[in-house]
Amino acid sequence: MPFKALNLSEPVLRGVQAAGYSDPTPIQLRAIPIVLGGGDVIGSAQTGTGKTAAFALPILTKLGHHGKARVLVLEPTRELAAQVETAFRDFARFTDLRTVAIFGGVGYGNQRAELRRGVDIIVATPGRLMDYLKEGTLSLRDINTLVLDEVDHMLDMGFLPVVKDIIGRCPRERQTLLFSATVPPEIQAIASFALRNPTRIEVGVARTVNESVKHALYPVGYAQKFDLLLALLEKTDFDSVLVFSRTKHGADKIARRLKAANHSVAVLHANRSQNQRMEALAGFKSGKYEVMVATDIAARGIDVAGVSHVINYDVPEKPEDYVHRIGRTGRAQAVGDAFTLVTPENAGDIRDIQRFIGAKIPELRLEGFPYGPFTPRPEQPPQQRESRHQAAQHPRDGDRRGGWNRFGGRGRR
Repeated sequence: MPFKALNLSEPVLRGVQAAGYSDPTPIQLRAIPIVLGGGDVIGSAQTGTGKTAAFALPILTKLGHHGKARVLVLEPTRELAAQVETAFRDFARFTDLRTVAIFGGVGYGNQRAELRRGVDIIVATPGRLMDYLKEGTLSLRDINTLVLDEVDHMLDMGFLPVVKDIIGRCPRERQTLLFSATVPPEIQAIASFALRNPTRIEVGVARTVNESVKHALYPVGYAQKFDLLLALLEKTDFDSVLVFSRTKHGADKIARRLKAANHSVAVLHANRSQNQRMEALAGFKSGKYEVMVATDIAARGIDVAGVSHVINYDVPEKPEDYVHRIGRTGRAQAVGDAFTLVTPENAGDIRDIQRFIGAKIPELRLEGFPYGPFTPRPEQPPQQRESRHQAAQHPRDGDRRGGWNRFGGRGRR
């Protein structure tokens, strides 16, 4: 079914065409008619399947023309807020509708000016939005559509109390749309008081990896981990690569070493200023940087067409983050590859990931790489181990149980 069969307005259809969309994805096919009809929705689908357009297109159609601020979209991170605001602007380019992105890390001046000028759609992170609400710069009294996007991530970041406060400031008579890659039981805490008789839409299995992504484990001794990363980059035909680190310090260290090896590298994590983050993302999208090293802020915080490869330099802390990370490639039915570098202390995490996705991940060895002993990370002094454990808040951090065979054999030689 083409987009024109979904009863979208003519200006919005022109925006869809100009944005390069051809046929709607399954989540769009199922959600757009319900949103147009005014119903509440709980929508879940794999990362990269077009959830933003599933709510943006019918919202723009219903708004019609410029007026009051009638739509609020809550996002967990600055990157997502900027990304979703851009999508709304692109789809609305042939309308007179106005959108503003409100998030922290930048000054208040331009955002206040946009609000005074008048907008129809507000895309915001909870913290900065509350600043404006408390000072009286902004009111939500005319909001008729509330979108709670990436709700599972908002819960992970501890935003539930603030989100409840914001919901309480919106009119009771409204349409509420909740979209998320996964819908854990905790989301019912929001759905029970925020939505009325919602339609539940699930596309695909939230725990599965996108079928267009080929993913594999690369077991290696800890001492050779970075050498294997360099070898993979050298022997892989890639367009752009996202390299994930567990920590901000680790991301900076990996980036420095890649730059020393003559790779063009951008860095994205929470300690970077907003301008640095925007420059890194813009440079990665334009091709200025061939590699971006990031923490999990980027697993859901960016949407870059053409990311051909994802490399998990560090195994993610939570199994669901594995799905989100490798979902940065293979988007919109494109083909992508995802590699995970695995050292002995990761055995428990790999078992958890395979249990979560319900599948065994193939193990590969890079041909020609001079593999040494499969040894773990050296033990750290107890004080350092404890600080890492506390920072990660993860009971398996530093787990050294098991070995190569604990997550499925030695793989292909």
